[in-house]
Amino acid sequence: MADGVRDADDPTQGMTRGLPNYGDSGFSLFLRKAFIKGAGYTDEALDRTVVGIVNTGSGFNPCHGNMPQLIEAVKRGVMLAGGLPVDFPTISLHESFSNPTSMYLRNLMSMDTEEMINALPLDAVVLIGGCDKTVPAQLMGAASAGIPAIQLVTGSMLTGGHRGERVGACTDCRAFWGRYRGDEIDDQEISEVNSSLVGSVGTCSVMGTASTMAGIAEAMGIALPGSATPPAVTADRMRIAEQTGTRAVGIARERLTIDRILTESSFENALRVLLALGGSTNGIVHLAAVAGRLGFDLDLERFDRLSRETPVLVNLKPAGTHYMEDLHRAGGIPMLLERLRDLIDLDALTITGRTLGEELAERDTSFPQEVVRPREDPIYPAGSIAVLRGNLAPGGAIIKQAAATPELLEHTGRAVMFENSADMAERIDSEDLDVRADDVLVLKNIGPTGAPGMPEAGYIPIPKKLARQGVKDMVRISDGRMSGTARGTIVLHVSPESAIGGPLAYVRDGDTVRLSVTDRVLSLEVSDDELARRAEGQPVTRPATPARGYRKLFVDEVTQAEEGVDFRFLQAESKRGAVPRAR
Repeated sequence: MADGVRDADDPTQGMTRGLPNYGDSGFSLFLRKAFIKGAGYTDEALDRTVVGIVNTGSGFNPCHGNMPQLIEAVKRGVMLAGGLPVDFPTISLHESFSNPTSMYLRNLMSMDTEEMINALPLDAVVLIGGCDKTVPAQLMGAASAGIPAIQLVTGSMLTGGHRGERVGACTDCRAFWGRYRGDEIDDQEISEVNSSLVGSVGTCSVMGTASTMAGIAEAMGIALPGSATPPAVTADRMRIAEQTGTRAVGIARERLTIDRILTESSFENALRVLLALGGSTNGIVHLAAVAGRLGFDLDLERFDRLSRETPVLVNLKPAGTHYMEDLHRAGGIPMLLERLRDLIDLDALTITGRTLGEELAERDTSFPQEVVRPREDPIYPAGSIAVLRGNLAPGGAIIKQAAATPELLEHTGRAVMFENSADMAERIDSEDLDVRADDVLVLKNIGPTGAPGMPEAGYIPIPKKLARQGVKDMVRISDGRMSGTARGTIVLHVSPESAIGGPLAYVRDGDTVRLSVTDRVLSLEVSDDELARRAEGQPVTRPATPARGYRKLFVDEVTQAEEGVDFRFLQAESKRGAVPRAR
C-alpha cells in the first residue's frame, strides 16, 4: 500500500472488507459500490485506504460541540495522506444528559462502537470522543474489534469568570453549589454563576474524568503525543485533528492494530499518569474495563503499590488550583511524562510507530512553568488514589486521598446510614436527621447492580443543617462513584456492593466505622459473628431482574467495580495476565 492507495491484491482492505453475505461476494461488492457511488464517489476514491471517523456529535452533548470542525480537520488529514475518509455516527453520551447515569450507557456505546467498526469496510478508525464515558466506551469497543485505531479527544472548554474570579466546570460548580446550600450565597448569585461556569464547548476544564481519560489515552500511546490538552476551540486542537487523520492512514498501511499499542506496558504507564495527574477515581474503573477487553485483570494491590511511590505532580483542580488550558501551555502530558521518566516504560510502542522514549526525546520540556511540579515539590507526596480493604470492603474500595481533608484520612465515627438515593434525598436535609460533623455518612445500593449503573451519587451532600454551621467535609462511604471534579473525604467503589450481599448491606445506624488511609483499612467495628447474624436475619434480595430490554441485559451481566463494571460477555475470552505486572 503506497500513498494511501489500497493493495489491489488484498481482498480484506477498503471497500472489499467485510462484505454482506448475499451468497455471491462479487455481487456483494458490486452492490456496495453501486450504492456508495450514489453519494458521488468515483472508482479512484473507492480504491483508496478507507478511514472511518466515529461521529459522536449531538445537540445534547456540548462536550462534543466542536465535532463538525474536528471531523473536517480529520478528513483533511486523511486526504493529505491519500486515504478516503468516511464518517459514521454512534451513540453520544453526556454526563448531564444521560438518565439515570452515563455509566449505565457506557457499555452500550462500546457495543455500538465495536459492532459498527466490525460492520463497515474500514482499514483504520479515528475515535472522536471527549465526555467522561465516551473515550472509555470507544477504547473498549475498538479493543474488542481489533483493527488499527487512533483516539482523538474533543478537548477541554475554556474557563469563565465570575465577579473577578476565574471559574470552570465542574469543581467550581460543586463549590458554588455547596456555598448555596450553606446559605453563603443567594438565588441571584447562584443564577449568575450558572451562566459563567462553562466558557465554551468542550469537556470539563479541571482534572475530572474527561481530562483524566484524555491524559491516559496519550500516556497509553493510543492518541498522538501532545493531543490530550489543547482546548476544544483552539487552532492547536484542529491541527491535532488533521495530524490524527494523516496518521490514521499510516496505521492502516502498517497494520498497527490496537492490541500492539494497548499492552501491559501501556496500561502501567496509564496507571502511573492517572496517579500523578491527581486523576479521577473513575479512571480506575475505565482502565479495568479496557484492560478486560484485552484479557488483562487490574490488580488493585499492585496499583496501590504504584500509588505509594508516585506523587501527584499536576496542579489542577480538584487536587490543585489550575485548569486544563494552563496544563496545555505548561507542556501538557509530555511535561508530566518527562518528570516520571524513571517510573514509566519508555520502550512502550505508541500510535506514531515509535516508542514513548523516542517521542519524549523530540519534546522540549526545559522551559520554566508552574503547573507540572518537579518530583521534589509535589502537590501531594503519594498517588492521588489509595486502595482500601477490610471487613467492609473485602473486594476493595478506593479514596481520592489527594482531594480529601487531611485530618479526616484517619477517622473513626458513628455511621449515619441511607438505604438508597431516594432515602438520602428524602432525609439528608431534614432538621430531624440525627447527624454530627464527626459522623460517617453511609449510602447503600448505588453500585453497578443496585442502582443500576453505579451513578455519581457517592458525592453525598453535607446535611444542610451542618452546612449552615460551616461544615465543609465529612467522611462519606458508598458502593457508587463520584465525579472526578469533586473534592472531599469520600470512599467509593465498595465491593462487593450492598445489592448483591456485600458487607455494606449490613451497616446500621450507630455502628462504628474506621477509615485509615495510612493502614489502607476500611472497617466496621462489628464482629464477624455479628455480621453473619445480620446477614442471616435479613438476607439481601438482589434487585428483581427486569423483564426486557437493555436494563435486563445490564443487571444480568454487569461486573463489580474492580472488573470495570463491564458486561461479562464482552470481556476477552481468555486471560493474558494482570496489570500492573508483578515486580
